[in-house]
Amino acid sequence: MSEAKPFNDITLEDLKAGLARGIITLIDVREADEYAAGHIKNALLNPLSTFDVAQLPAPQPGQQIIIYCRSGRRSISAMEKAQRAGRTDISTHYSGGILGWVGGGEPVVQEA
Repeated sequence: MSEAKPFNDITLEDLKAGLARGIITLIDVREADEYAAGHIKNALLNPLSTFDVAQLPAPQPGQQIIIYCRSGRRSISAMEKAQRAGRTDISTHYSGGILGWVGGGEPVVQEA
């Protein structure tokens, strides 16, 4: 098994820029009800309680997978799980989470 890489944090500005350029795939590891209440546009749901590494997108050249949650704790746990499963490309999260996103004045998608 490979050794876990240190975790990196992405800033709100870098996250927004990467999303605008289409080079970031976002994974939301909150629960389904939290996701439905408001998530970042195009974020994929993979709740930590049932986190499935096999459901993560395959690594793509030029693409970065970023994990986020509410405030940064669950995203670290998800990255640890992914790395233990051999996903060395999963090492960055948005520690501000949805709270930081909304606090920065950014929009969320809500499901009916």
